[in-house]
Amino acid sequence: MSETASTARREFLKFLAASPYVAALGGVTAFLERSGFAQTGRPVSEVIGSPAEALNVFDFEEPAHRKVQPGHWAYMASGVDDDGTLRANREGFKHIELRPRRLRDATKVDMRVELFGTTYNSPIFLCPTGGEKSFFPEGELAVARAAKSHGTLQVLSTMTSVAVEDVNKELGRPVWQQLYAPSSWDACRQLLQRVQSAGCSVLALTVDNTTGRNSETFLRTRPKDLSQCKTCHEEGAGPSMKERPMFKGIDMTGVRAPNPAMDWAFADRIREFWKGKFLIKGIDTREDARLSIDHGVDGILVSNHGGRATETLRATIEALPEVVAEAGNRIPIFVDGGFRRGTDVFKALALGAKAVGIGRPFLWGLGAFGQAGVDRVIEIMQGELKLVMGNCGTRTVADITREYVATPDWKT
Repeated sequence: MSETASTARREFLKFLAASPYVAALGGVTAFLERSGFAQTGRPVSEVIGSPAEALNVFDFEEPAHRKVQPGHWAYMASGVDDDGTLRANREGFKHIELRPRRLRDATKVDMRVELFGTTYNSPIFLCPTGGEKSFFPEGELAVARAAKSHGTLQVLSTMTSVAVEDVNKELGRPVWQQLYAPSSWDACRQLLQRVQSAGCSVLALTVDNTTGRNSETFLRTRPKDLSQCKTCHEEGAGPSMKERPMFKGIDMTGVRAPNPAMDWAFADRIREFWKGKFLIKGIDTREDARLSIDHGVDGILVSNHGGRATETLRATIEALPEVVAEAGNRIPIFVDGGFRRGTDVFKALALGAKAVGIGRPFLWGLGAFGQAGVDRVIEIMQGELKLVMGNCGTRTVADITREYVATPDWKT
């Protein structure tokens, strides 16, 4: 195979691997076999057999898909409506160019960042993703061990499959706790008390998915027969509230989480009750950034739920600048959504983000190889970030400013 053809093939496979439709159908291999493109006499994909073989985080997707149950995989891989926002999160990075500065000493690149009094080895953090035991039996515990070994921030979902106390013990320090606020204040209060008692000092209230979502691709591609799911769950569609460890001991009868009636007054009530730092996750506009500051939040996480909440067709990397501009230097701004490369992270930092979250990549690593896979995903992402920082002439995260990127085709 010529070098040009080989490169084209790799790019084509990478394109297919990024598609939730291809993933939900069974991954690249199954897609090519069904479409007839596999009749070439060559392997249809180069599936890694160990974490050490991975050259980038995409390499974990196919081996993870082969091991994770179809329903769990379809849920993780899909977006909403036509999956346009899911794709937009990745495509947004193509509209941001790097402006490297040359002839600067790159031998002492320091990626460390301080977030609310704790120093982490890089500004890359692990996003809250529900039910990580769906991808590997040890779930959040395996993720916590990987985060600990790399000095990485772990944010834990309310819908975790392992209790916060156990995750904190494995991590060696408290996680940041994401909150799907229950519709009952009494239930919400009990949940907050438990998280505070566990030592967590940072709470991230998710506000971008209060009325549910149209997970069309997931519904089309999950197994038609859900009876097998009842071997693990009371309901075939997934875990019930009382199966979630964070709701243990809380009467959730008639209670919804997240609360569809949640408003700024409800957020104020949480802010008043909660003793630690309070973030809002899911802010994408300057108007809501201004309101967040007016209501006394300590930080904002720009997020569209990984393209899984509303079909906005707007990448978080494109929403980030207006939120940063509105916040000024008053509170830190974080971001997640579609980050797969160190250059992606660098671009967000240059546009004003304090730290950047990854979700699906570490789930791919977890599903493929457990803790070792998550370890390698973090290692790759941190390694790529360190490389681009050195090549662009930035020795510290604080050195990465707006002058290091160009956005020639942005409207503003």
